[in-house]
Amino acid sequence: MKRKAHFAAHFAGFAVLIALGAAPVCGAASASVSGLVRDSSGVPQIGAQVQLLRPDLSVVASVYTNSQGRFKISSVLPGRYALKAMSMSFLPSLREDVRVRTATIVNLTLNTLYEVIQWLPAEPRAANSQKDDWAWTLRSAANRPLLRWLEDGPLVVVTDGSGAAPKLKARLMATGQAGTFGESGQRFSATVEDTPSNSRELLARVDFEPNTDAGMESMLGFRQDLGFAGSVQSVAAVSVHPEINGSAGEEGLNEAAVRTWETMHLGDEFDVEVGSTEALGRFAGQSPHTVVAALPNASVDWLDGNSSIGYRVATFQPGPIESDDTQAGAWLPEFSLRHGELVIERGVHQEIAWARKTDVSEMTVGVFADEVLNPVIEAMGHFAEGSSGANSVDTLLDNASGLLRASGPNFSSDGIVASVERRLPGGNDVRLSYANSNALVMPVLPRPVAMAEVLGAAHPRRAQMYSISLSGTLDGTGTRWRASYRWQPEDTVTQVAPFALDAAEPYLNLRLRQPIRLSRAGGGGLEALLDVRNMLAEGYRPIVLNDGSILVFAQDQRSIRGGLAFTF
Repeated sequence: MKRKAHFAAHFAGFAVLIALGAAPVCGAASASVSGLVRDSSGVPQIGAQVQLLRPDLSVVASVYTNSQGRFKISSVLPGRYALKAMSMSFLPSLREDVRVRTATIVNLTLNTLYEVIQWLPAEPRAANSQKDDWAWTLRSAANRPLLRWLEDGPLVVVTDGSGAAPKLKARLMATGQAGTFGESGQRFSATVEDTPSNSRELLARVDFEPNTDAGMESMLGFRQDLGFAGSVQSVAAVSVHPEINGSAGEEGLNEAAVRTWETMHLGDEFDVEVGSTEALGRFAGQSPHTVVAALPNASVDWLDGNSSIGYRVATFQPGPIESDDTQAGAWLPEFSLRHGELVIERGVHQEIAWARKTDVSEMTVGVFADEVLNPVIEAMGHFAEGSSGANSVDTLLDNASGLLRASGPNFSSDGIVASVERRLPGGNDVRLSYANSNALVMPVLPRPVAMAEVLGAAHPRRAQMYSISLSGTLDGTGTRWRASYRWQPEDTVTQVAPFALDAAEPYLNLRLRQPIRLSRAGGGGLEALLDVRNMLAEGYRPIVLNDGSILVFAQDQRSIRGGLAFTF
């Protein structure tokens, strides 16, 4: 009897503990969080995605705002969370350390890249405070200083908050370049990169030709790592080229693009990336020729150990893998003319690929289908005196380099791409690639013809591409180098598989970066740069116009860039 009574007492106590433990849980299920999503001017945002995140930024729930811009997430356990709002053409808004209780209300504001980061005059200081010699300050929306500029001094690195260690890096570069469309010779560029410990990154670059009003390029990029949830990134790029002429005497091609994308990790098995590039191009002055386009992209990858299977859709052709993504041109689509109208090179690319990656090797095989619109073909022009070819309604002419661009015929294609990469001893890498699909070819014309006939002769044809890339660092000297060779038939004037992410530049190319020692103690951050493209001048297709001018078409003209860079 005593045992039974003792057991009954224990059972009753256990039941009470269960009841006490379950009571808060049952009550917690009724908690909710709701609110309103607006832009900086107070306009409600319809269809914005709102995510409730745990402290480790993994997703608890995801909803969309209604026609009044409102959202509600029900049946939430009380606790501390983060809320993230996302919408097209806006930077994501993240509110951290949100304490969710019954009927919690949280309103979120979405800002554009231009609103979040802006140039402001230095704040006035009190009369009795120390004099501030900063003339301009790059500040966030919270008025937190990110970057400061002296009135007559260099770009200067500062901390991103009080008491924080400075982790900004500035880079000044002087280069000269010839043989590239849109380039006008000598350039100065200033790059600033901020990589603080809180996983927010800022990258800004300004590129200009000194002592002239010629071309200028600039870009501003922002990235935030969301831990297990992925990352969000935005880049704004602007390019001004007054030396580029269009039809009817139009001068000065201006380009701009804002690209925003987000990567998401759905557990350990799926990676998703979604983004869009908003592009604009127009001639200076009162020109009516303005083109605007939204170019979305998305990819989904299923991961299984070292292997993955992915699907990708894209409407914007990326730059070569060797391109410097701190340059504005890496984020801008290419423009050309078609019947006197400014057009953007674009298309629709769909691809299914299998990849396997280890610590020392990587292999990828994919099949794809492309619809290529307004493909850009480029030529070097040698115009006869009095020639009308330079004023053709079908070409953009760069007076500085003598290069011109036109729009070839639209075409569709399907094909296959494959690549294998291997890490070699000494930290060097080798990469082999192959592709098979359509490309535009320029046939030999037996007689002088008009510009319109030249462009009409271009047509798509099946072709193959082979490439090899080698890269590494030389022991002792610290020289970083990259050499590549990509072959495809010489009569092709556009790339085989133009949407390939890992495509090498055409024919033989060499890139060197050599640290220069200023003292025995170290290099001092000074570096010499050399970049030569299409060294052997291969793939040229000469065409004679009926006015005696000569056009030399090529996938990529031979060009050279060299200079000095100083990082501090």
